[in-house]
Amino acid sequence: MAVKVLVTGADGFIGSHLVEHLLDKGYQVRAFVLYNSFNSYGWIDSFSEDKRKKLEIFSGDIRDPNGVRVAMEGIDVVYHLAALIAIPFSYHSPDSYVDVNIKGTLNVLQAARQLKIQRVIVTSTSEVYGTARYVPIDENHPFQGQSPYSATKIGADRIAESFYRSFETPVTIVRPFNTYGPRQSARAVIPTIITQLLNGETEIKLGDITPTRDLLFVKDTVAGFEAVANCKEAIGEEINIATQTELSIGDLGRKLIALINPTATIVQEDQRLRPVNSEVRRLFGSNEKIKKMTGWKPEYSFDRGLGETIQWFAEKENLSRYKHSIYNI
Repeated sequence: MAVKVLVTGADGFIGSHLVEHLLDKGYQVRAFVLYNSFNSYGWIDSFSEDKRKKLEIFSGDIRDPNGVRVAMEGIDVVYHLAALIAIPFSYHSPDSYVDVNIKGTLNVLQAARQLKIQRVIVTSTSEVYGTARYVPIDENHPFQGQSPYSATKIGADRIAESFYRSFETPVTIVRPFNTYGPRQSARAVIPTIITQLLNGETEIKLGDITPTRDLLFVKDTVAGFEAVANCKEAIGEEINIATQTELSIGDLGRKLIALINPTATIVQEDQRLRPVNSEVRRLFGSNEKIKKMTGWKPEYSFDRGLGETIQWFAEKENLSRYKHSIYNI
């Protein structure tokens, strides 16, 4: 077990769950959060006081190479999750995605090389594959940048690969499929549906409901991160974290409606539609590589994960954080 780990993007959805998971496993955790004048630590602020006291907080900006280097001093393993991830926002602000996703990753890699970090886990996304050309999508599937977001993640992945090949930086690229669970952003489809339903809406506004996704509960995702970080054979590899199943957005919506308010219906709202050539029609990932290399496998059934997610959103304090009546990009 590494003595000390750094999690970038620790204030976000997956990052905060990873921080909790690592604390529970006994790691010393330094949480890199985005600096702001309110001293907000994002979802870390929702942790219990006992859990927060175990954390070392570093406020900075992943775009700043000096701050990143300072944050990584004395660290054994870096889990790099900090990123801009919303696809619609990337359509009109692509420059910011280049700065955060590509240059931010470069900053982590440069510091890791200089400081001789033992392991660097770079977080990718299933969106780099684009619409599936074959299924299940394994790590040899071609890449296709169908949005500025996915293009910047492809760029970040390839820079990470180059540092492994050029400098033997101990990098692993981890590629989770569509992670869901408590604390997820309102711009994601499951919170979009749940928050509308829990607020009494009977017409649930969605975009295209025909695409399919491989839906992975967040606790399985973060367990996959740790499993990969503890596998020496994973250095220099790209590894999917997936359930190896798929569900259409329409079927997902109907399932949530049946669970929360069976009288509701789905309506299409044009502003939620992606451009035709940008929509990823099918994501259905292979998890054979991670299972073979690390022994990881999903512990949560979809029904169990969905149940925990609904229960979390149903708590008044949590639901009040979400603006269900607007389209969150």
